[in-house]
Amino acid sequence: MLWATAGAAALGFLVALELSARHYGLPGPITNQAREVIFAPRSGPLLYAGLALTMVVLTWRQRLVALGAAIGVDVLFWLVRWALDAEMNFGNGALWVVLGCAAVAVTRRADRERALLLKGAGLGLLLVAGHKTGDTWLLITSKTRPAVLDQYVIIADRALGDPSWLVGQVVNATAPISVHVLHLVYGQLPLAAALVGLYQLRHVAVERRFPGHHLVRTFLVIGLLGPAIYMLFPVVGPVYAYGADGGQWAAANLWPDTLPSISAPHPMPFDEITPRNCMPSLHTAWAVTLFIHSRKGSRAMRYAGTFWLVGTLGATLGFGYHYGVDVIAGVVFALTIEAAMRSLAQGWDRSGVWLVVHGTTVFTLLLVSYRYLPMEMAGRPWVFGPLLVLATASVVHGYVRTTRLWDATATPARQSEPHPAEPRPELV
Repeated sequence: MLWATAGAAALGFLVALELSARHYGLPGPITNQAREVIFAPRSGPLLYAGLALTMVVLTWRQRLVALGAAIGVDVLFWLVRWALDAEMNFGNGALWVVLGCAAVAVTRRADRERALLLKGAGLGLLLVAGHKTGDTWLLITSKTRPAVLDQYVIIADRALGDPSWLVGQVVNATAPISVHVLHLVYGQLPLAAALVGLYQLRHVAVERRFPGHHLVRTFLVIGLLGPAIYMLFPVVGPVYAYGADGGQWAAANLWPDTLPSISAPHPMPFDEITPRNCMPSLHTAWAVTLFIHSRKGSRAMRYAGTFWLVGTLGATLGFGYHYGVDVIAGVVFALTIEAAMRSLAQGWDRSGVWLVVHGTTVFTLLLVSYRYLPMEMAGRPWVFGPLLVLATASVVHGYVRTTRLWDATATPARQSEPHPAEPRPELV
């Protein structure tokens, strides 16, 4: 019932976004997903990442068959496109195989095996659909929010010492090495998350069930809820509002060398192309979630999670994509969502409810203060700066304390006598 309800809600949400995009004369997530069955996909690696998530429910032999089928279909599509001089890309084969797994689950599986295979196919499709949904959300923010609140955020950021300007100067001074490294980290965050997610799901094929909680669930929920905040608090970022990338719409071309003067803020008009995707910083939220889930992996995975968190923070600030206050809002947002997803998986208790309420309250107060108290924050940075840090630290401390309590009181899995493995039906 839970999976059916979640599927129905996701479908309704996708339909609503599709209709919203069509209102502006553009295809929505369902159309973009459907066209990739035949036409050249936008991102082949994303489709193969979805296939990888689907394959966690398959045996090794089935995985080889699925991967071979995907590559074979892609080669066939490549030859046809080459003959027709059409746009070239790969990934259709991966999508075909994921859809084929769903079809096999419906027509040739029953009971638990059907549910497991449908969950695997659904997880792969959700990963791809989440990306399409994000693109549509960003389009809607640029079309429906003609004015942005960057002037409020830049003034509020004075309480933190304008870290985007500081880190931007450091990145420029250490270019091109820092630029290449940070671009790699920033752009490959989904790949790093996919690797951690696959590590967490590596036993699904043997245990024939998904773990109660894993990275992919939180990633998808962050991507689903985050853009809704963009609609409430539209911000484009310093490199657009105060930098060269903003063109004629920028308030001034100052980032990252010169701080703008403080004056009474007001909403400023901006173009209908640039996404209002700053508040909160979802890249920060995803990197924090990746860091949390990498803690229970190998030493190399823990180091990689730390590296990706630090690198993502450096990129979001150093490239002028976010202000400092966006980043701390992203941290609070991530921990609140992660706490809610863990509580949903293991059952709600008082500590989980209080943690989610606390995180939601702090996140709401941050947004309200950025919008209605920016002048006071800039005028008294020695007061509001520590308050912002302490508020964020309180959520971090609450999350660490609560999750340690959960881990300490978790009932160890009982060791049962080995029993013959159930036969696993072949894919074809």
